[in-house]
Amino acid sequence: MTSAAYDNDNIFARILRGELPSHKLYEDADTFAFMDIMPRGDGHCLVIPKKPSRNILDVDAGSLAAVMRTVQKLARAAKTAFGADGVTIQQFNEKAGGQVVFHLHVHIIPRFDGVALRPHTGEMADQTMLAEQAERIRAAL
Repeated sequence: MTSAAYDNDNIFARILRGELPSHKLYEDADTFAFMDIMPRGDGHCLVIPKKPSRNILDVDAGSLAAVMRTVQKLARAAKTAFGADGVTIQQFNEKAGGQVVFHLHVHIIPRFDGVALRPHTGEMADQTMLAEQAERIRAAL
């Protein structure tokens, strides 16, 4: 277990409560998937559990299994939607591990041979572009 407490006001908790907008891709009883607003590649999306969990160190096994089922579903759809050669799956834990938002989340990034990931600049992507990419992934689901 992680020693730090879960913050109910983190950005992903606020998205789950509908307080902040997102480009939703998929939702079931346990998980929610949406576009990353600071994508490192076309089709970069995120999967989160609906139950509060800071990261993989404190998530319950049932939520983690549900997240991974959704990750697989979204990875397949994103790869198809963008005609990608592969998919990068990333998950970070605690500040030292690269975690920035402290609600468990898994990154899914379609990848293309010879194309590097864009750097994480902290700048939001164009919302129209994100909406178009979200539609492509939803169509592939």
